[in-house]
Amino acid sequence: MRKFFEACALILTFAVVSWAAPSKPAMKIYGAVEAKEGFAGARLFDVLDSVGGTGTWMEWDVNGVRDPSVMKVLDPLLKSSNKPKMVWLITERDKPLLSVLLPKGAGEVLVFYELGALDAKPVQLKLNKVLTPDVVFRDYRQTSETEFVHLDRSNLKITVLDKLIRFTYDNPDKTPLRYDPDFSTKTIVDKHAEVNDYLGFLKYEYSMMLRAFVQSTRGIFNWQPWHWYMDKWNSKYMISPKEIEMILSKGFPPDYFTVFKAKASGGEVIEMRTTGNGFLEMVITRP
Repeated sequence: MRKFFEACALILTFAVVSWAAPSKPAMKIYGAVEAKEGFAGARLFDVLDSVGGTGTWMEWDVNGVRDPSVMKVLDPLLKSSNKPKMVWLITERDKPLLSVLLPKGAGEVLVFYELGALDAKPVQLKLNKVLTPDVVFRDYRQTSETEFVHLDRSNLKITVLDKLIRFTYDNPDKTPLRYDPDFSTKTIVDKHAEVNDYLGFLKYEYSMMLRAFVQSTRGIFNWQPWHWYMDKWNSKYMISPKEIEMILSKGFPPDYFTVFKAKASGGEVIEMRTTGNGFLEMVITRP
């Protein structure tokens, strides 16, 4: 394993906040929320959720690929004496929203910036060479030399070996995935409709795997969490309609659907799979 690791006192102010913004902002400052004594306990995430609605905030990785639109906000802040404590981004809205947690006196302030778009050019997936367990697995507790269990979800686990990291999430569905053994006898129109249904379901499963595996850890990959959701980044690694049709045509359900499979720049293979019945898995294999 060592080898692997080594290689409402709150005020919502919709205004320009001069002490938090770059001197010549190229983005819209959406608002700010101040906590004079800092955000205690879960209050920070309550505020984020109140602004983000039903979307999911994703944590920005300082070592990940940098979107120019994001860095227009962050560069001046990172170079200042008032450096960000944390940075998140949410995409389930018309325009991406960036949230930056900054110190302010004895307290803290969350500043929100609305971005025009996420504009980094796609690059090959890469694993970072040095992975520090207390950073990567910050939201996990170590239960043995090789196993980590999520602090809030005991059915989310990670096994770490010299040549492999295996993530599993087991939450069995009460209703098994529907599977039609007579698929091959259907009309082209019916086949197309069923393949599209499966494709939509598997994309949902993929988003579940991203939240469970990618977004619960930090610093493993060079892609930012939101890059995994973008077609221009992930399309060549995703299961295709043709592959789904071939699977359904066999007449019996597969053990797994491989939804995403990529070879990283260092030769590592990243594979995300689902049974379709509540078991999800991501395996990272080193050469």
